[in-house]
Amino acid sequence: MEGAALLRSSLSSTNRAFFSFRPRFSRSFSSSASSALRTNRYRQIPQPSLLRRTFLLPAAAASPHFARRFSSLSPRAVATPLTPSPSESSGVSDGVAEKLEFEKVTEEFIGECKSKALLFRHKKTGAQVISVSNDDENKVFGIVFRTPPNDSTGIPHILEHSVLCGSRKYPLKEPFVELLKGSLNTFLNAFTYPDRTCYPVASTNTKDFYNLVDVYLDAVFFPKCVEDFQTFQQEGWHYELNDPSEDISYKGVVFNEMKGVYSQPDNILGRIAQQALFPDNTYGVDSGGDPKVIPKLTYEEFKEFHRKYYHPSNARIWFYGDDDPTERLRILSEYLDMFDASSAPNESRVQSQKLFSESVRISETYPAGEGGDLKKKDMVCINWLLSEKPLDLETELALGFMDHLMLGTPASPLRKILLESGLGEAIIGGGVENELLQPQFSIGLKGVSQDDIPKVEELVMSTLQKLADEGFDTDAVEASMNTIEFSLRENNTGSFPRGLSLMLRSMGKWIYDMDPFQPLKYEKPLLALKARIEQEGSKAVFSPLIEKFILKNPHRVVVEMQPDPEKASRDEAAEKEILEKVKAGMTEEDLAELARATQELKLKQETPDPPEALRSVPSLSLQDIPKEPIAIPTEVGDFNGVKILQHDLFTNDVLYTEVVFNMSSLKQELLPLVPLFCQSLLEMGTKDLSFVQLNQLIGRKTGGISVYPMTSSVRGKKDACSHIIVRGKAMAGRADDLFHLMNCILQEVQFTDQQRFKQFVSQSKARMENRLRGSGHGIAAARMDAKLNVAGWISEQMGGFSYLEFLQDLEQKVDNDWEKISSSLEEIRKSLLSREGCLINMTAEGKNLTNSEKFVGKFLDLLPSKSPLARTTWNARLPSTNEALVIPTQVNYVGKAANIYDTGYQLNGSAYVISKYISNTWLWDRVRVSGGAYGGFCDFDNHSGVFSFLSYRDPNLLKTLDIYDGTGEFLRQLDMDEETLTKSIIGTIGDVDSYQLPDAKGYSSLMRHLLGVSDEERQIRREEILSTSLKDFKEFANAIDAVKDKGVSVAVASPDDVDAAQKERSNLFEVKKAL
Repeated sequence: MEGAALLRSSLSSTNRAFFSFRPRFSRSFSSSASSALRTNRYRQIPQPSLLRRTFLLPAAAASPHFARRFSSLSPRAVATPLTPSPSESSGVSDGVAEKLEFEKVTEEFIGECKSKALLFRHKKTGAQVISVSNDDENKVFGIVFRTPPNDSTGIPHILEHSVLCGSRKYPLKEPFVELLKGSLNTFLNAFTYPDRTCYPVASTNTKDFYNLVDVYLDAVFFPKCVEDFQTFQQEGWHYELNDPSEDISYKGVVFNEMKGVYSQPDNILGRIAQQALFPDNTYGVDSGGDPKVIPKLTYEEFKEFHRKYYHPSNARIWFYGDDDPTERLRILSEYLDMFDASSAPNESRVQSQKLFSESVRISETYPAGEGGDLKKKDMVCINWLLSEKPLDLETELALGFMDHLMLGTPASPLRKILLESGLGEAIIGGGVENELLQPQFSIGLKGVSQDDIPKVEELVMSTLQKLADEGFDTDAVEASMNTIEFSLRENNTGSFPRGLSLMLRSMGKWIYDMDPFQPLKYEKPLLALKARIEQEGSKAVFSPLIEKFILKNPHRVVVEMQPDPEKASRDEAAEKEILEKVKAGMTEEDLAELARATQELKLKQETPDPPEALRSVPSLSLQDIPKEPIAIPTEVGDFNGVKILQHDLFTNDVLYTEVVFNMSSLKQELLPLVPLFCQSLLEMGTKDLSFVQLNQLIGRKTGGISVYPMTSSVRGKKDACSHIIVRGKAMAGRADDLFHLMNCILQEVQFTDQQRFKQFVSQSKARMENRLRGSGHGIAAARMDAKLNVAGWISEQMGGFSYLEFLQDLEQKVDNDWEKISSSLEEIRKSLLSREGCLINMTAEGKNLTNSEKFVGKFLDLLPSKSPLARTTWNARLPSTNEALVIPTQVNYVGKAANIYDTGYQLNGSAYVISKYISNTWLWDRVRVSGGAYGGFCDFDNHSGVFSFLSYRDPNLLKTLDIYDGTGEFLRQLDMDEETLTKSIIGTIGDVDSYQLPDAKGYSSLMRHLLGVSDEERQIRREEILSTSLKDFKEFANAIDAVKDKGVSVAVASPDDVDAAQKERSNLFEVKKAL
């Protein structure tokens, strides 16, 4: 699919998200499950996040190295223009509002987002509504309820899943999935926070948008789940017993999701820290649910929670975009008028946590692999609750700046000193976080030896004291200010809708009955802070904050965590003992009834909805779909033999550029060093500049620079497409600085800092270990690719399990063989840097493109004309054996894949429709709904021909592989009416045409150029998608049988499940202990 496979490499903005909303859980782990795979393939070295949880900056859906397969396909649209005001029709007359039973509370023009914003109150229920009108075609709706839990049974999370499983007007099993299948949504999901639950949707198509809004409104107010016990069982928890002679087990989507969460040390630590900081209010429990506590939740409690909190009186409702604001109120009035006011707002109010008079210390364990070296595997995090009451805007903004100065870049002093100490492998803790009622600050290290824990604490405190005493470097303050201002004005939210970013920002105050518009208005407080820094100096601004909120603050919680190789098996044994007692307490009749109920639930889960129920979900027709793909203006030029692509698009005066270098001269054995080479370019110094000075210079002059490898197969070619991409952005007036700094990092950085390089290796190893536990499906996908094609092998060398093995070995070599490593880094540079095979991609307004050409010329003139090294051929693959990578976990990640081009299959656009349909029906129903996994999906890479199946946080292993193998038969027996087929086609077009901001459009065009995809081919694929028939589904079954018959399996799984699989199917896997 153009969206899923072709734009697979189109990562979101290389700058990390500035405002990073952090809902703890979501309804679906992917807003486009069918495209949600290869985390590795187009891997980039991410820049650190800036102002992580501070209120004022744009959000993105995920950090870049998780975004590849878990973001929606690259987005579609233009930037909001710099100066236009909303049209006169953007308001709602008082008379119309009154007639619809709304009263206007406030009306403001918010210059920062060029929008007219109105706050309404529904007279009858007190429901609050914000209606934001502007020229953004990517319309957003969200409804949010305050949902504070009083225990860790996970009620808010289970309810968030359950309300989308059918409603009064839409009485089918999962309207949510029907919307995934057949709408043009640009965002569709739901989030559970510790104290609120959000239901957002977005679309650029007005008809589609209102369809989504209606399904969501009916779902939250009139869900079937409060009358259907089986939905509660499916999404929450239930006892499963297939036969009275077998053991009872727990099943449930949320139950298994949370087992996965509680298998990850970083997640465990975060939960312990939050609950210890807030022992006396709702944050002292886990809104997502503790797997040990979830089975205590009763259906009556579940229903009562919905009755109490899912009421208009307790709702905050948000509309944003270019649709008719009167129509918004009309839609809402149809629902809200059915309710009377309730006492929910008083009952849902979150109480403040009173500050401690002395600090608290907590020691816990986390599950670790048996037999490994556990000497340096401890974690320690120091956490502060900063204030008992909400902070004023200026203080909040200043704390955000302070956080960025201390931790926001590799050169930031607290981050730098901790990593350079050698006491730990990687930073943990999120710095300043203010997503909840009261702000917190957390910092620590993982990969620490137990004896060094006091040293880490002492180093944190002494560094903070030194920063309070001496203040921050002037250049650092200037760089931080420029970085943050750039981000605010650029307002680049990647594939995440801008309106949703604004909604979540606003909700951070609105949900606590504070001014919802305040977080959107940054200009005045920013100017005031700049003026104060200029007049009083930065030390006078930031030092008192460090003293008051951190150093002299007794509300401090220190969390230590030690690895425990027996914890996972102990937890499993405890669960088994509980279930044995449950079974022992049952009569034969009880057991027979439980077995019958288990089968009844499975039958319901696997029985398709009747056609009349499916027809209840509104959808578009093919007449609503454009017949031609979205065109991106592209002018191809040439400068001294170097190809230059230019995209004349409105970018708010920002220049986006990518400089692409060919990796084909690189020796095969140097490939695993490439990610560390990329990091070294950005985080080592030159002859004249320390890495801190270089980092600050980039911050002062640009919007950020990143360097990363990109690899893909090219359809019809044996050789892989492999490049290093240097990606940067700056205000157009700073184009000279941008290209000068790109040249500086490429040609002048010296690979001489042995200790910094050793830190990079430790950080990368810690990051990869964390990925194995939390994103095992990505590791499995990369591993399967490496067995099936050269491009997959290259990517896996630079970001998969092979890369982790390389890092473990390299960590020992840095001390003993640094000279060789340093010269290898230099050799990588020599093999890459030349005008031969170089390509430059630029996206900006036409005049700025023209003005930048002289700086491009100067940059190119400084490059060597040719690489001194000859072109090499990489022709390696991993052995095509089935593998199980064993990790300490309570859930599995199960994959199976094959190359369907090897069967003679010829690419047709219908494959995208079919693979999306398989994900959203067969795999959703069998792997997730019936099997209890958090996710099950497939992906077709049209470049390599690899068709992959993957599961996520899966309680099963062999059962899931059997489901994959049954896919061909599912397609052969499929009976589909015209309406269902049309929905599938429309949903696929929605992925292909997914929403894009200007920088993403330019980047997508670059990827198409590199991978040889022409506009003519895009048109052919689109026509094939639009003409997909049931016959195509049946014929595709033969191609997909290749996965069953010749496919390779990789599972990232628990020791017990792998042992059981090996016994049931003798030596199915080659077993490797991964952690």
